[in-house]
Amino acid sequence: MSSTHDLVNAIKRELKAARLTYADLAPMLGMAESSVKRMLAKGDMPLSRVDAICRALKLDFAELARRVADAQPLLQQMTLEQERAVVADRKLLVVAICVLSQWTLEQITSHYRLTEAECVRHLAQLDRIGIIELRPLNRYRLKLAKTFRWRPHGPVMDYFREHALLDYFAGGFDGDGEGLQLVHGSISRALAPAFLERLQRVAQDFAQQHQTDQKLAAKDREGYTLLLAMRSWEFEAFAQLRR
Repeated sequence: MSSTHDLVNAIKRELKAARLTYADLAPMLGMAESSVKRMLAKGDMPLSRVDAICRALKLDFAELARRVADAQPLLQQMTLEQERAVVADRKLLVVAICVLSQWTLEQITSHYRLTEAECVRHLAQLDRIGIIELRPLNRYRLKLAKTFRWRPHGPVMDYFREHALLDYFAGGFDGDGEGLQLVHGSISRALAPAFLERLQRVAQDFAQQHQTDQKLAAKDREGYTLLLAMRSWEFEAFAQLRR
């Protein structure tokens, strides 16, 4: 939900775009020009007053709030509290992962054993946590940036290390479109960030392709999990043999 301060700033921009002054707005609201100027300068007022100004300027309040929300900076990372809330409920975690992939309510309920009411309740919880902005007809706007990543040692990554990592690597990686590359080497420290940047680009390409292919029929899509990693590391069994 947009803050009143952000809405007031948006109204100021609308006034400027329409070449209207506080003197023009004052009679529309039945107020003195000085009162309007003071009210907008303070930036904090009841939403009913914001709505009244919108009506006076013939602005759609809901559309204005939506534009303000869309302009807010997206989250690069969740807080510890947000991640703890997500992993506290397995079904909520499932829905959270689905919204990261921009799944619709219908896609989630058709793929997982979740009723529509359960799914809507979890979407509302993700809205309260601050991960999405829930909109009419159970649509939503994701508040996470494309470059979003879980906290490296946060609750979600800890959960997947404990419950999913061994399950993931237990596969043979020998099916169609599957593969596992394990490469070890010593390279210049100065070049390591460049290799990491390439990995990040591959991840972004994969995420973008996911979005593009959502228009395809379900029978023409397959769920894949791309895991990219790079770190300074040596297998403990090898490290124990070092001189």
